[in-house]
Amino acid sequence: MGIVIKTAEDIEGMRLAGRLAAEVLDFIAPHIKPGVSTGELDRLCHDYMLETQGTVPAPLNYAPPGYRPYPKSICTSVNHQVCHGIPGERVLKNGDIVNIDVTVIKNGFHGDNSRMYFVGEPSIAARRLCEVTFECMWLGIAQIRPGAALGDVGYAIQTHAEKHGYSVVREFCGHGIGRKFHEEPQVLHYGRPGTLDRLVEGMTFTVEPMINAGRREIKELADGWTIVTKDHSLSAQWEHTVLVTARGYEILTQSAGTPPPPAIVSRPAPALAPA
Repeated sequence: MGIVIKTAEDIEGMRLAGRLAAEVLDFIAPHIKPGVSTGELDRLCHDYMLETQGTVPAPLNYAPPGYRPYPKSICTSVNHQVCHGIPGERVLKNGDIVNIDVTVIKNGFHGDNSRMYFVGEPSIAARRLCEVTFECMWLGIAQIRPGAALGDVGYAIQTHAEKHGYSVVREFCGHGIGRKFHEEPQVLHYGRPGTLDRLVEGMTFTVEPMINAGRREIKELADGWTIVTKDHSLSAQWEHTVLVTARGYEILTQSAGTPPPPAIVSRPAPALAPA
């Protein structure tokens, strides 16, 4: 199946789903502190999605070909876990960094986003990795406009990460999103300018770079989902769902608590869409 260009009605559905996904991340932020388990964070998010929002947690029982069903409602990836960390008994401690990845379904549409959180006071190295990864995501997003190429997005991300001595995970990428959790196109976080698909107004996809402090090689744990760095170095990830507009882009995963763009990206964030 090719790239799905969203209608005006689809875009309204995506805005709502995106905002709700971002609001889950707002909700969980004050609960992320030393002593809490990742399983408790999952329970809190699950209940908030179902009981407060009336949304469906897309990861729960999600089973792409070759995978066993994912058993939880969010992903919690701590320290050297790159992505898809399964919440459980692990208790967060001071100095940890954790990525919370939330995807909700509302009225048939998906909203997908993630943020990095500090548990207590992180090390200078951990804080810097998270900051640079945030910049990488935004520098990639800043390339988005009709006629640009997906390779422009990947090149901006890769160049900034490697300039700081970090590496880009290549086995996982951003993806089209809409009525399906994962659609075309694949959005690589590395590459060459002017290559891959050309962007067209109405496309919706995620930009979600995974940046490692050490080498880019990864491995999968025995649970069949959790991905970690092979060298045990820290990893960070940020994610937004983005719409290609007539003049550029719109961030669909926005809420009151969404962090503003970094200073390195001069363009201000688009205004929040009406509720």
